[in-house]
Amino acid sequence: MRRQEPPVTAVQDASRSRRRRRLPLTLLALAVVLAGVLVLAIGAPTLWRYSGESVRHYADPEAHFRHGSIGSEPQSGLPVRLWRVLPELFPEALGEQGYAAFGFLYAPGDSLAAGDLPIGVGTREVRGVELGWFNCAVCHTGTVRKFPEAQPRLVSGMPSNNLDLNGFIAFLLEIADDPRLAPDSVLDAMEEQGQELGWVERLVWRHAVLPRVREGLLATRARLAPLLAAQPAWGPGRVDTFNPYKLIQFDQTLADLTEGERIGTADFPSIFLQRPRQGMDLHWDGNNASLQERNLSAALGAGVTEASVDHAAIERVADWLLDLAPPPSPHAPEAERVAAGKALYLRHCADCHGYQEGERYVFEGERLGEVVPNEALGVDPARLDSYTETLRRDQLTLFASDERYRFRHFRKTDGYASQPLDGLWLRAPYLHNGSVPTLHDLLLPPEERPAAFVRGLDVLDGDQGGFVAPACTPGESLDEGFCFDTRLPGNGNQGHDYGTGLTAEERAALLDYLLTF
Repeated sequence: MRRQEPPVTAVQDASRSRRRRRLPLTLLALAVVLAGVLVLAIGAPTLWRYSGESVRHYADPEAHFRHGSIGSEPQSGLPVRLWRVLPELFPEALGEQGYAAFGFLYAPGDSLAAGDLPIGVGTREVRGVELGWFNCAVCHTGTVRKFPEAQPRLVSGMPSNNLDLNGFIAFLLEIADDPRLAPDSVLDAMEEQGQELGWVERLVWRHAVLPRVREGLLATRARLAPLLAAQPAWGPGRVDTFNPYKLIQFDQTLADLTEGERIGTADFPSIFLQRPRQGMDLHWDGNNASLQERNLSAALGAGVTEASVDHAAIERVADWLLDLAPPPSPHAPEAERVAAGKALYLRHCADCHGYQEGERYVFEGERLGEVVPNEALGVDPARLDSYTETLRRDQLTLFASDERYRFRHFRKTDGYASQPLDGLWLRAPYLHNGSVPTLHDLLLPPEERPAAFVRGLDVLDGDQGGFVAPACTPGESLDEGFCFDTRLPGNGNQGHDYGTGLTAEERAALLDYLLTF
Protein backbone atom coordinates (compact mmCIF):
# COMPACT_ATOMS: atom_id res chain seq x y z
CA MET A 1 0.00 0.00 0.00
CA ARG A 2 1.52 3.35 -1.12
CA ARG A 3 2.33 5.84 1.53
CA GLN A 4 0.31 8.99 1.04
CA GLU A 5 2.23 12.29 0.84
CA PRO A 6 1.17 14.85 3.37
CA PRO A 7 -0.90 17.68 1.98
CA VAL A 8 0.96 20.81 0.80
CA THR A 9 -0.07 23.88 2.64
CA ALA A 10 -0.32 27.32 1.06
CA VAL A 11 2.72 28.50 3.02
CA GLN A 12 4.84 25.59 1.77
CA ASP A 13 3.73 26.18 -1.79
CA ALA A 14 4.69 29.86 -1.60
CA SER A 15 8.10 28.99 -0.12
CA ARG A 16 8.84 26.52 -2.93
CA SER A 17 7.90 29.13 -5.49
CA ARG A 18 10.30 31.65 -3.97
CA ARG A 19 13.14 29.08 -4.00
CA ARG A 20 12.47 28.31 -7.66
CA ARG A 21 12.58 32.01 -8.49
CA ARG A 22 15.83 32.55 -6.54
CA LEU A 23 17.64 29.55 -8.04
CA PRO A 24 18.94 31.36 -11.17
CA LEU A 25 20.19 34.25 -9.04
CA THR A 26 21.86 31.84 -6.62
CA LEU A 27 23.54 29.96 -9.46
CA LEU A 28 24.67 33.27 -10.98
CA ALA A 29 26.09 34.38 -7.65
CA LEU A 30 27.94 31.09 -7.25
CA ALA A 31 29.34 31.44 -10.79
CA VAL A 32 30.54 34.95 -10.01
CA VAL A 33 32.21 33.77 -6.80
CA LEU A 34 33.86 30.85 -8.56
CA ALA A 35 35.04 33.12 -11.38
CA GLY A 36 36.42 35.53 -8.82
CA VAL A 37 38.30 32.76 -7.05
CA LEU A 38 39.65 31.56 -10.40
CA VAL A 39 40.73 35.07 -11.41
CA LEU A 40 42.32 35.56 -8.01
CA ALA A 41 44.10 32.23 -8.21
CA ILE A 42 45.49 32.98 -11.67
CA GLY A 43 45.54 36.76 -11.70
CA ALA A 44 47.23 37.43 -8.37
CA PRO A 45 50.35 35.37 -9.17
CA THR A 46 50.33 36.79 -12.71
CA LEU A 47 50.02 40.33 -11.39
CA TRP A 48 52.80 39.62 -8.90
CA ARG A 49 55.01 38.16 -11.60
CA TYR A 50 54.45 40.97 -14.08
CA SER A 51 55.26 43.77 -11.66
CA GLY A 52 58.45 45.08 -10.08
CA GLU A 53 62.10 44.44 -10.96
CA SER A 54 64.88 42.10 -9.91
CA VAL A 55 68.52 41.93 -10.92
CA ARG A 56 71.22 39.30 -10.58
CA HIS A 57 74.18 40.00 -8.31
CA TYR A 58 77.72 38.91 -9.27
CA ALA A 59 80.16 38.48 -6.40
CA ASP A 60 83.22 38.74 -8.65
CA PRO A 61 83.78 42.34 -9.83
CA GLU A 62 85.00 41.29 -13.28
CA ALA A 63 81.91 39.09 -13.76
CA HIS A 64 79.81 42.08 -12.70
CA PHE A 65 81.67 44.24 -15.25
CA ARG A 66 81.08 41.73 -18.03
CA HIS A 67 77.53 40.57 -17.25
CA GLY A 68 75.94 42.85 -14.67
CA SER A 69 73.13 45.31 -15.33
CA ILE A 70 73.70 49.07 -15.20
CA GLY A 71 70.02 49.89 -15.79
CA SER A 72 69.89 50.04 -19.58
CA GLU A 73 67.34 47.23 -19.94
CA PRO A 74 63.97 48.80 -18.94
CA GLN A 75 63.97 51.33 -21.78
CA SER A 76 66.42 49.90 -24.31
CA GLY A 77 66.57 46.15 -23.71
CA LEU A 78 65.34 43.17 -25.69
CA PRO A 79 63.73 40.16 -23.96
CA VAL A 80 66.35 37.50 -23.24
CA ARG A 81 64.06 34.90 -24.83
CA LEU A 82 64.16 36.98 -28.01
CA TRP A 83 67.96 37.31 -27.91
CA ARG A 84 68.06 33.51 -27.95
CA VAL A 85 65.83 33.00 -30.99
CA LEU A 86 66.95 35.85 -33.27
CA PRO A 87 69.77 33.72 -34.76
CA GLU A 88 67.15 31.07 -35.66
CA LEU A 89 64.82 33.65 -37.17
CA PHE A 90 67.49 35.59 -39.11
CA PRO A 91 70.18 33.09 -40.14
CA GLU A 92 71.26 35.22 -43.11
CA ALA A 93 72.54 37.88 -40.68
CA LEU A 94 73.57 35.79 -37.67
CA GLY A 95 73.86 32.20 -38.89
CA GLU A 96 75.80 29.64 -36.88
CA GLN A 97 78.05 32.37 -35.43
CA GLY A 98 75.14 34.09 -33.79
CA TYR A 99 76.12 37.41 -32.26
CA ALA A 100 79.79 36.68 -32.89
CA ALA A 101 78.95 37.68 -36.48
CA PHE A 102 78.92 41.26 -35.16
CA GLY A 103 82.01 40.76 -33.02
CA PHE A 104 80.30 40.04 -29.70
CA LEU A 105 82.42 37.95 -27.36
CA TYR A 106 81.62 35.14 -24.92
CA ALA A 107 83.19 34.36 -21.57
CA PRO A 108 85.00 31.00 -21.23
CA GLY A 109 82.45 28.21 -21.01
CA ASP A 110 79.59 30.37 -22.35
CA SER A 111 78.04 29.90 -25.78
CA LEU A 112 75.06 30.83 -27.91
CA ALA A 113 74.07 27.15 -28.10
CA ALA A 114 73.73 27.03 -24.32
CA GLY A 115 71.51 30.12 -24.36
CA ASP A 116 74.17 32.39 -22.83
CA LEU A 117 74.36 36.07 -23.69
CA PRO A 118 77.56 37.74 -24.89
CA ILE A 119 79.92 39.73 -22.73
CA GLY A 120 78.63 43.28 -22.42
CA VAL A 121 74.94 42.33 -22.23
CA GLY A 122 73.53 42.63 -18.72
CA THR A 123 70.12 41.35 -17.66
CA ARG A 124 67.31 42.59 -15.45
CA GLU A 125 63.83 41.17 -14.87
CA VAL A 126 61.32 43.95 -15.44
CA ARG A 127 57.61 43.27 -14.80
CA GLY A 128 58.13 39.53 -15.16
CA VAL A 129 60.16 39.67 -18.38
CA GLU A 130 63.92 39.15 -18.34
CA LEU A 131 65.52 41.83 -20.51
CA GLY A 132 69.08 42.11 -21.78
CA TRP A 133 71.01 45.15 -22.98
CA PHE A 134 74.41 46.79 -22.96
CA ASN A 135 76.72 47.47 -20.06
CA CYS A 136 80.25 48.92 -19.89
CA ALA A 137 82.00 45.76 -21.09
CA VAL A 138 80.37 45.80 -24.52
CA CYS A 139 82.69 48.64 -25.58
CA HIS A 140 85.63 47.83 -23.33
CA THR A 141 86.46 44.14 -23.67
CA GLY A 142 88.52 42.84 -26.56
CA THR A 143 90.70 39.96 -27.68
CA VAL A 144 94.32 39.54 -28.66
CA ARG A 145 96.35 36.72 -30.23
CA LYS A 146 100.07 36.35 -30.75
CA PHE A 147 99.57 34.16 -33.80
CA PRO A 148 96.60 33.51 -36.14
CA GLU A 149 96.20 29.93 -34.88
CA ALA A 150 96.32 30.93 -31.19
CA GLN A 151 93.27 30.99 -28.94
CA PRO A 152 92.04 34.59 -28.49
CA ARG A 153 92.79 36.06 -25.08
CA LEU A 154 90.00 38.11 -23.51
CA VAL A 155 91.12 41.37 -21.92
CA SER A 156 88.74 43.44 -19.81
CA GLY A 157 89.36 47.17 -20.09
CA MET A 158 90.88 47.25 -23.57
CA PRO A 159 88.95 48.70 -26.52
CA SER A 160 86.40 46.31 -27.97
CA ASN A 161 88.36 45.81 -31.18
CA ASN A 162 85.99 43.14 -32.53
CA LEU A 163 82.58 44.75 -32.04
CA ASP A 164 80.72 46.08 -35.07
CA LEU A 165 78.16 48.05 -33.10
CA ASN A 166 77.04 49.95 -36.17
CA GLY A 167 76.27 46.69 -37.97
CA PHE A 168 74.34 45.27 -35.01
CA ILE A 169 72.21 48.40 -34.58
CA ALA A 170 71.50 48.49 -38.32
CA PHE A 171 70.42 44.84 -38.15
CA LEU A 172 67.94 45.51 -35.32
CA LEU A 173 66.48 48.52 -37.11
CA GLU A 174 66.15 46.56 -40.35
CA ILE A 175 64.19 43.69 -38.79
CA ALA A 176 61.77 45.99 -36.93
CA ASP A 177 58.98 45.41 -39.47
CA ASP A 178 60.10 41.99 -40.75
CA PRO A 179 57.26 39.40 -40.68
CA ARG A 180 59.57 37.01 -38.84
CA LEU A 181 59.39 39.31 -35.83
CA ALA A 182 55.58 38.90 -35.64
CA PRO A 183 54.30 37.20 -32.45
CA ASP A 184 53.31 33.91 -34.12
CA SER A 185 56.71 33.50 -35.72
CA VAL A 186 58.65 34.38 -32.57
CA LEU A 187 56.52 32.20 -30.28
CA ASP A 188 56.82 29.24 -32.64
CA ALA A 189 60.60 29.66 -32.76
CA MET A 190 60.77 29.84 -28.98
CA GLU A 191 58.74 26.64 -28.70
CA GLU A 192 60.94 24.83 -31.24
CA GLN A 193 63.98 25.92 -29.25
CA GLY A 194 62.51 24.41 -26.09
CA GLN A 195 61.58 27.68 -24.41
CA GLU A 196 58.36 26.73 -22.64
CA LEU A 197 55.60 29.26 -22.07
CA GLY A 198 52.38 28.69 -20.16
CA TRP A 199 49.14 29.77 -21.79
CA VAL A 200 48.95 32.93 -19.68
CA GLU A 201 52.56 33.79 -20.61
CA ARG A 202 51.81 33.24 -24.29
CA LEU A 203 48.94 35.71 -24.04
CA VAL A 204 51.18 38.27 -22.34
CA TRP A 205 53.93 37.81 -24.90
CA ARG A 206 51.56 37.85 -27.87
CA HIS A 207 49.60 40.94 -26.87
CA ALA A 208 52.05 42.96 -24.76
CA VAL A 209 55.73 41.96 -24.80
CA LEU A 210 56.39 41.38 -28.51
CA PRO A 211 54.24 44.30 -29.79
CA ARG A 212 56.14 46.58 -27.39
CA VAL A 213 59.48 45.31 -28.74
CA ARG A 214 58.45 46.02 -32.30
CA GLU A 215 57.06 49.46 -31.44
CA GLY A 216 60.30 50.31 -29.66
CA LEU A 217 62.46 49.23 -32.60
CA LEU A 218 60.32 51.16 -35.06
CA ALA A 219 60.50 54.29 -32.91
CA THR A 220 64.28 53.95 -32.64
CA ARG A 221 64.55 53.39 -36.39
CA ALA A 222 62.62 56.59 -37.07
CA ARG A 223 65.17 58.43 -34.94
CA LEU A 224 68.46 56.78 -35.88
CA ALA A 225 68.12 55.48 -39.44
CA PRO A 226 68.48 58.90 -41.13
CA LEU A 227 71.63 59.62 -39.11
CA LEU A 228 73.22 56.24 -39.83
CA ALA A 229 72.43 56.63 -43.53
CA ALA A 230 74.24 59.99 -43.55
CA GLN A 231 77.45 58.57 -42.03
CA PRO A 232 80.17 56.27 -43.33
CA ALA A 233 79.91 52.84 -41.67
CA TRP A 234 81.68 52.95 -38.33
CA GLY A 235 83.41 49.60 -38.65
CA PRO A 236 84.51 47.40 -35.73
CA GLY A 237 85.94 49.06 -32.65
CA ARG A 238 84.27 52.43 -33.24
CA VAL A 239 81.16 54.37 -32.23
CA ASP A 240 79.61 57.76 -32.84
CA THR A 241 79.85 58.97 -29.27
CA PHE A 242 77.31 61.76 -29.07
CA ASN A 243 75.05 62.00 -32.14
CA PRO A 244 72.78 59.01 -31.33
CA TYR A 245 72.74 60.38 -27.77
CA LYS A 246 71.36 63.70 -29.07
CA LEU A 247 68.56 62.01 -31.01
CA ILE A 248 67.47 59.53 -28.33
CA GLN A 249 68.11 61.40 -25.08
CA PHE A 250 67.10 64.86 -26.26
CA ASP A 251 64.52 64.11 -28.99
CA GLN A 252 66.45 65.87 -31.74
CA THR A 253 66.20 64.87 -35.39
CA LEU A 254 68.84 64.77 -38.11
CA ALA A 255 67.49 68.08 -39.40
CA ASP A 256 68.31 69.66 -36.03
CA LEU A 257 72.02 68.80 -36.43
CA THR A 258 74.29 71.06 -38.44
CA GLU A 259 76.24 69.54 -41.32
CA GLY A 260 79.46 69.94 -39.35
CA GLU A 261 78.35 67.90 -36.34
CA ARG A 262 76.75 64.87 -37.98
CA ILE A 263 79.82 62.60 -37.95
CA GLY A 264 81.42 62.01 -34.57
CA THR A 265 82.77 58.48 -34.95
CA ALA A 266 85.77 57.57 -32.81
CA ASP A 267 87.53 54.51 -31.44
CA PHE A 268 86.41 52.84 -28.24
CA PRO A 269 89.00 53.93 -25.67
CA SER A 270 90.74 51.72 -23.14
CA ILE A 271 89.63 52.22 -19.53
CA PHE A 272 92.61 50.93 -17.55
CA LEU A 273 93.91 52.64 -14.40
CA GLN A 274 91.29 55.29 -13.86
CA ARG A 275 92.61 56.48 -10.50
CA PRO A 276 95.62 58.35 -11.97
CA ARG A 277 93.27 59.95 -14.50
CA GLN A 278 91.22 61.77 -11.89
CA GLY A 279 91.30 65.46 -12.73
CA MET A 280 92.54 64.94 -16.30
CA ASP A 281 90.54 66.13 -19.29
CA LEU A 282 88.52 63.06 -20.25
CA HIS A 283 86.84 61.89 -23.45
CA TRP A 284 88.78 62.25 -26.68
CA ASP A 285 88.08 65.98 -26.79
CA GLY A 286 88.66 66.49 -23.07
CA ASN A 287 85.16 67.86 -22.50
CA ASN A 288 84.84 66.71 -18.88
CA ALA A 289 87.33 66.31 -16.01
CA SER A 290 84.99 64.34 -13.72
CA LEU A 291 85.31 60.55 -13.73
CA GLN A 292 81.84 60.23 -12.21
CA GLU A 293 80.18 62.39 -14.88
CA ARG A 294 82.14 60.70 -17.68
CA ASN A 295 81.00 57.28 -16.44
CA LEU A 296 77.37 58.34 -16.10
CA SER A 297 77.39 59.95 -19.53
CA ALA A 298 78.78 56.74 -21.03
CA ALA A 299 76.01 54.76 -19.32
CA LEU A 300 73.42 57.05 -20.91
CA GLY A 301 75.03 56.33 -24.27
CA ALA A 302 74.61 52.60 -23.56
CA GLY A 303 70.84 52.97 -23.12
CA VAL A 304 70.41 54.01 -19.49
CA THR A 305 67.87 56.73 -18.71
CA GLU A 306 67.43 59.07 -15.75
CA ALA A 307 64.58 56.84 -14.54
CA SER A 308 66.25 53.45 -15.09
CA VAL A 309 69.87 54.13 -14.11
CA ASP A 310 71.43 51.82 -11.51
CA HIS A 311 73.91 54.15 -9.84
CA ALA A 312 75.20 51.51 -7.42
CA ALA A 313 76.03 49.10 -10.27
CA ILE A 314 77.84 51.81 -12.25
CA GLU A 315 79.80 52.93 -9.20
CA ARG A 316 80.84 49.35 -8.46
CA VAL A 317 82.33 49.08 -11.96
CA ALA A 318 83.95 52.50 -11.57
CA ASP A 319 85.62 51.47 -8.30
CA TRP A 320 86.99 48.31 -9.88
CA LEU A 321 88.42 50.26 -12.81
CA LEU A 322 90.33 52.68 -10.60
CA ASP A 323 93.21 50.22 -10.29
CA LEU A 324 92.65 47.82 -13.20
CA ALA A 325 96.09 47.59 -14.81
CA PRO A 326 96.62 46.48 -18.40
CA PRO A 327 98.46 43.20 -18.89
CA PRO A 328 102.16 43.81 -19.60
CA SER A 329 103.29 44.03 -23.19
CA PRO A 330 104.48 40.70 -24.63
CA HIS A 331 106.92 42.46 -26.95
CA ALA A 332 110.59 42.22 -25.97
CA PRO A 333 112.82 44.39 -28.17
CA GLU A 334 116.59 44.58 -27.56
CA ALA A 335 117.39 46.47 -24.37
CA GLU A 336 119.92 48.82 -26.00
CA ARG A 337 117.42 49.89 -28.64
CA VAL A 338 114.72 50.35 -25.99
CA ALA A 339 117.07 52.60 -23.99
CA ALA A 340 117.86 54.68 -27.07
CA GLY A 341 114.16 54.95 -27.89
CA LYS A 342 113.31 55.94 -24.33
CA ALA A 343 115.74 58.86 -24.48
CA LEU A 344 114.06 60.10 -27.66
CA TYR A 345 110.60 59.60 -26.18
CA LEU A 346 111.41 61.53 -22.99
CA ARG A 347 112.66 64.40 -25.14
CA HIS A 348 109.76 64.51 -27.62
CA CYS A 349 106.67 62.80 -26.13
CA ALA A 350 106.65 62.43 -22.34
CA ASP A 351 105.38 65.93 -21.54
CA CYS A 352 102.05 65.09 -23.19
CA HIS A 353 101.77 61.35 -22.56
CA GLY A 354 103.74 60.25 -19.50
CA TYR A 355 106.14 57.34 -19.94
CA GLN A 356 106.80 53.65 -19.32
CA GLU A 357 109.31 52.70 -16.61
CA GLY A 358 109.90 48.95 -16.77
CA GLU A 359 106.50 47.36 -16.13
CA ARG A 360 105.11 50.51 -14.48
CA TYR A 361 103.48 53.41 -16.28
CA VAL A 362 104.36 56.85 -14.91
CA PHE A 363 101.48 59.32 -15.13
CA GLU A 364 103.63 62.43 -15.13
CA GLY A 365 103.98 65.09 -17.79
CA GLU A 366 103.62 68.85 -17.95
CA ARG A 367 100.72 68.65 -20.40
CA LEU A 368 99.50 65.14 -19.65
CA GLY A 369 95.71 64.94 -19.72
CA GLU A 370 95.26 68.45 -21.07
CA VAL A 371 93.49 69.57 -24.24
CA VAL A 372 95.83 70.45 -27.10
CA PRO A 373 94.16 72.81 -29.60
CA ASN A 374 93.50 71.07 -32.89
CA GLU A 375 95.06 74.06 -34.59
CA ALA A 376 98.34 72.60 -33.32
CA LEU A 377 97.46 68.89 -33.61
CA GLY A 378 95.94 69.05 -37.07
CA VAL A 379 94.02 65.76 -36.77
CA ASP A 380 90.57 65.00 -38.20
CA PRO A 381 88.16 67.50 -36.57
CA ALA A 382 84.87 65.58 -36.95
CA ARG A 383 84.78 64.08 -33.44
CA LEU A 384 85.65 67.46 -31.92
CA ASP A 385 82.99 69.25 -33.97
CA SER A 386 80.29 66.70 -33.11
CA TYR A 387 80.26 67.91 -29.49
CA THR A 388 78.44 71.23 -29.52
CA GLU A 389 77.51 73.99 -27.13
CA THR A 390 73.85 73.02 -27.66
CA LEU A 391 74.56 69.49 -26.47
CA ARG A 392 76.45 70.83 -23.46
CA ARG A 393 73.44 72.93 -22.42
CA ASP A 394 71.14 69.92 -22.86
CA GLN A 395 73.43 67.73 -20.75
CA LEU A 396 73.32 70.19 -17.90
CA THR A 397 69.58 69.54 -17.59
CA LEU A 398 70.13 65.85 -16.80
CA PHE A 399 69.69 64.65 -13.21
CA ALA A 400 68.92 68.26 -12.31
CA SER A 401 66.78 67.20 -9.36
CA ASP A 402 69.58 65.16 -7.74
CA GLU A 403 72.61 67.10 -6.55
CA ARG A 404 74.66 63.90 -6.33
CA TYR A 405 74.47 63.17 -10.04
CA ARG A 406 73.55 66.27 -12.01
CA PHE A 407 76.09 67.23 -14.66
CA ARG A 408 78.22 70.31 -13.94
CA HIS A 409 81.58 69.83 -15.65
CA PHE A 410 80.91 69.38 -19.37
CA ARG A 411 82.49 72.02 -21.60
CA LYS A 412 83.12 72.66 -25.27
CA THR A 413 86.84 72.47 -26.14
CA ASP A 414 88.95 73.41 -29.13
CA GLY A 415 91.05 70.27 -29.44
CA TYR A 416 91.85 66.76 -28.23
CA ALA A 417 93.16 65.64 -24.86
CA SER A 418 96.71 64.29 -24.59
CA GLN A 419 96.22 60.71 -23.39
CA PRO A 420 98.34 58.51 -21.13
CA LEU A 421 99.62 55.56 -23.18
CA ASP A 422 99.37 52.71 -20.65
CA GLY A 423 98.45 49.44 -22.36
CA LEU A 424 99.43 50.96 -25.71
CA TRP A 425 100.04 47.51 -27.22
CA LEU A 426 96.29 46.78 -26.92
CA ARG A 427 94.97 50.09 -28.24
CA ALA A 428 95.48 49.92 -32.01
CA PRO A 429 94.50 51.40 -34.40
CA TYR A 430 95.78 54.79 -33.28
CA LEU A 431 94.63 58.41 -33.08
CA HIS A 432 91.20 59.24 -31.68
CA ASN A 433 89.38 57.92 -34.76
CA GLY A 434 91.51 54.80 -35.25
CA SER A 435 92.78 56.00 -38.60
CA VAL A 436 96.40 54.85 -38.28
CA PRO A 437 96.87 51.07 -38.07
CA THR A 438 100.24 50.70 -36.35
CA LEU A 439 102.76 52.62 -34.24
CA HIS A 440 105.20 52.39 -37.13
CA ASP A 441 102.70 54.17 -39.36
CA LEU A 442 102.00 56.82 -36.70
CA LEU A 443 105.67 57.84 -36.79
CA LEU A 444 105.53 58.35 -40.56
CA PRO A 445 104.57 61.66 -42.18
CA PRO A 446 100.75 61.65 -42.70
CA GLU A 447 101.06 61.41 -46.49
CA GLU A 448 102.95 58.13 -46.09
CA ARG A 449 100.38 56.48 -43.79
CA PRO A 450 98.11 53.78 -45.28
CA ALA A 451 95.04 55.18 -47.04
CA ALA A 452 92.97 52.02 -46.50
CA PHE A 453 93.60 49.07 -44.21
CA VAL A 454 91.80 46.16 -42.57
CA ARG A 455 90.64 46.68 -39.00
CA GLY A 456 88.77 44.32 -36.69
CA LEU A 457 91.61 41.75 -36.51
CA ASP A 458 93.24 40.77 -33.22
CA VAL A 459 96.59 39.22 -34.22
CA LEU A 460 99.51 41.20 -32.85
CA ASP A 461 102.03 42.82 -35.18
CA GLY A 462 105.27 42.33 -33.29
CA ASP A 463 107.30 44.41 -35.71
CA GLN A 464 105.18 47.50 -36.26
CA GLY A 465 103.11 47.61 -33.06
CA GLY A 466 99.36 47.15 -32.90
CA PHE A 467 97.41 44.51 -34.80
CA VAL A 468 98.01 43.03 -38.21
CA ALA A 469 96.28 45.43 -40.63
CA PRO A 470 96.90 44.60 -44.29
CA ALA A 471 96.13 47.08 -47.04
CA CYS A 472 92.71 46.72 -48.70
CA THR A 473 90.63 48.17 -51.50
CA PRO A 474 87.37 49.81 -50.37
CA GLY A 475 84.35 48.10 -51.87
CA GLU A 476 86.03 44.73 -52.34
CA SER A 477 84.91 41.83 -50.15
CA LEU A 478 87.14 40.50 -47.37
CA ASP A 479 87.33 37.08 -45.75
CA GLU A 480 87.55 38.80 -42.35
CA GLY A 481 87.72 42.29 -40.97
CA PHE A 482 86.55 45.64 -42.32
CA CYS A 483 88.20 47.83 -44.94
CA PHE A 484 88.72 51.22 -43.31
CA ASP A 485 88.98 54.09 -45.79
CA THR A 486 90.76 57.14 -44.37
CA ARG A 487 89.45 59.31 -47.24
CA LEU A 488 85.87 59.21 -45.96
CA PRO A 489 84.48 62.00 -43.76
CA GLY A 490 85.55 61.64 -40.15
CA ASN A 491 88.21 59.01 -41.00
CA GLY A 492 91.13 61.30 -41.82
CA ASN A 493 94.61 60.15 -40.78
CA GLN A 494 96.27 63.57 -40.92
CA GLY A 495 97.99 65.43 -38.10
CA HIS A 496 99.87 64.38 -34.96
CA ASP A 497 103.13 64.58 -36.86
CA TYR A 498 105.30 64.44 -33.74
CA GLY A 499 108.33 62.26 -34.28
CA THR A 500 107.92 62.23 -38.04
CA GLY A 501 111.00 64.42 -38.43
CA LEU A 502 113.27 61.86 -36.82
CA THR A 503 115.66 59.79 -38.90
CA ALA A 504 114.63 56.28 -39.88
CA GLU A 505 117.03 54.85 -37.29
CA GLU A 506 115.66 57.10 -34.56
CA ARG A 507 112.07 56.20 -35.45
CA ALA A 508 112.97 52.51 -35.25
CA ALA A 509 114.47 52.96 -31.78
CA LEU A 510 111.47 55.00 -30.61
CA LEU A 511 109.16 52.27 -31.91
CA ASP A 512 111.06 49.63 -29.93
CA TYR A 513 110.49 51.62 -26.75
CA LEU A 514 106.79 52.11 -27.55
CA LEU A 515 106.43 48.35 -27.99
CA THR A 516 107.14 47.94 -24.27
CA PHE A 517 104.12 50.06 -23.18
